[in-house]
Order: sequence, then C-alpha cells, then structure tokens
Amino acid sequence: MIESRYQKCIDACNRCAQTCYECMTMCLNEPDVKARKTCINMLMECASICKESAAFMSMDAMHAIDLCRLCAVICEKCAQECMNFKDDHCQNCANECNACANECNAMVR
Repeated sequence: MIESRYQKCIDACNRCAQTCYECMTMCLNEPDVKARKTCINMLMECASICKESAAFMSMDAMHAIDLCRLCAVICEKCAQECMNFKDDHCQNCANECNACANECNAMVR
C-alpha cells in the first residue's frame, strides 16, 4: 500500500507547503518586505516542490524519489533563507522546512 510507504513524507511535505504559504503571506505584510524578496521567492519554490512531491508519492510515480531528493535540497535552502529573519513565522517555517528535508532525505536512502 502506497500510504504506509510514503505517508510520513507526504504529511511532512503538505505541512511544509502550508507553512511556506502562511509565512509568505506574513512576510508580504512585514515593513521590510523588500529585504525579504529572496526569502519570499524561496517560499514559493519550496511550497510548490513540496506539493508536487506529495502528489508524486501519492500516485507512486516512477520519479517520486528523484523529486524527494530535489525537494530536500530546496527545503534546506528555504530553511536557511528563513533563518535570516527572527520573526516567529520565519523561525517556524525554517523548522518545518528542515523537518521536511529530513523526511525527504530518509526516502532517498
């Protein structure tokens, strides 16, 4: 059954995508929004790859593991970018991104 094989990673990817979207929304309302441009772009990329990775795992796609490998890289970069900002939403997002990267890396091993 696909669910038992991928479920932890699918859940991590979905949580990460949601957290990235929430963080992006909050960043867009921060007074230093211009300084967050790179971070906001990274949040969009991360949310997108997480959603796609969850979809690939859900359908047991041939390249699901390949996508997980890329997802881990992007999540790690997003976490690094979010760590540049001390807001709770950015710190929380960095934690979710790192958790997702860990789950994706576990799928690749």
